[in-house]
Amino acid sequence: MTDSQSIAGPIETTDDLDGDRLREYCGVFGVFDFEDAAAITALGLHALQHRGQEAAGIVTYDAGGRFHAERRLGLVGDHFSKESTIKRLPGSAAIGHVRYATTGETILRNVQPLFAELNTGGFAVAHNGNLTNAQALRRDLIKEGSIFQSTSDTEVILHLVARSRKPQLIDRFIEALRAIEGAYSLVALTNKKLIGARDPLGIRPLVIGELDGKYILASETCALDIIGARFVRDVKNGEIVIISESGIESIEPFPARVARPCIFEFIYFARPDSLVQGRPVYEVRKAMGRELAREQNIAADVVVPVPDSGVPAAIGYSRESGIPFELGIIRNHYVGRTFIQPTQSVREVGVRMKHSANRCVVEGKRVILIDDSIVRGTTSVKIVQMMRDAGATEVHFLISSPPITHPDYYGIDTPQKEKLLAATHSLEEMRAYIGCDSLSFLSVDGIYRAMGFEGRDKTHPQFTDHCFTGDYPTSLTDLVEENRAQLSLLAEAS
Repeated sequence: MTDSQSIAGPIETTDDLDGDRLREYCGVFGVFDFEDAAAITALGLHALQHRGQEAAGIVTYDAGGRFHAERRLGLVGDHFSKESTIKRLPGSAAIGHVRYATTGETILRNVQPLFAELNTGGFAVAHNGNLTNAQALRRDLIKEGSIFQSTSDTEVILHLVARSRKPQLIDRFIEALRAIEGAYSLVALTNKKLIGARDPLGIRPLVIGELDGKYILASETCALDIIGARFVRDVKNGEIVIISESGIESIEPFPARVARPCIFEFIYFARPDSLVQGRPVYEVRKAMGRELAREQNIAADVVVPVPDSGVPAAIGYSRESGIPFELGIIRNHYVGRTFIQPTQSVREVGVRMKHSANRCVVEGKRVILIDDSIVRGTTSVKIVQMMRDAGATEVHFLISSPPITHPDYYGIDTPQKEKLLAATHSLEEMRAYIGCDSLSFLSVDGIYRAMGFEGRDKTHPQFTDHCFTGDYPTSLTDLVEENRAQLSLLAEAS
């Protein structure tokens, strides 16, 4: 295997504004039997860039029987748009990954896809999601002699496959999946197959596409659109698909379960032009805005989205309420992640580097601000103050999702519970902190109505919505063990 790797340092961030947004999980992409597989994969990863901006990687397999890898810190376009890089990735099969770190540091050894040489041949894997028993499995594997090269939970999967005694690679892969808990969509590459897998609840997304009779795997349909591929279907929850020269094969090795995809794909993470579970994300977000208008009847002059994530919901709210939609905040798309670090005095007004008020729209107006979520609330404070500074007479802040009261353990980088504004403050306390005239959230049932249901089925929830409800759909082994250890230390101390 050849492995060309950048030695760039850690990714810088601009200021605390980045820390007040939910961070994307990751994105995966895979092709089999395509000329210029690496170039196609790079295009697919470019379309998935919104899912992770800290690192990207591609592994290919060529006709000479060799695997090749390029793993880099930074954006896809910074590295994989170069002809010289693509030339170092020959082959007709490839998998790729864009990463935002939810487990493990942002260092090169954690960048995916990960690769190992097994007795069955080379095996590369890329993972979107988070394993909730990774630390427990890692500890057991190390006791049994495994040597880990990264701090990523994805490497646990690699070791489980390597240590399996099953004769066939696919059986070893299935055995590894039986051992893990949590959320995952995986793409894996061998010398003969491209493999895709989705967790038994379908928390993380994975779709199948087709181009010229050949199959593609991707986290979202927007990655198919960029290469002109046709969307075939979602990989089902608990399904493994195997793509080879013989075509595509489906295996369902787990007991049947009702799917519970992540609700945040619809609220925030998926690109607006993607289809998720057959639903157009853009239309769903507008429906959330319509539901918000039905629940919150506020007298105002103008509806203003917090760009870019609040735009579809604001359109829906405007149409349902009859209040005009205006771009009262203009976003600067050219502030990069490596922008010079501002001094503390400049940091206090740093939001203006990314957003500025459109004074002619908001001055003298009663403004309804629409955003998709509130995490810590620090950005919301600055956005509201920006509206007041631009002359708004009233600022009403409406959120097109319920309050985030619980952290995520399935691949979304949410703060600890004590740092979530809605977990530590009442609605009135949140309103006072943010500085708006009123603050409202879409109800949990409102989210489900926007998805086409009468409401949330409390006995069999249709989606994974634990950030709002505290209803975690899987075991949280690592968290339970960590809490037990902390209780043990407290007992000893007392």
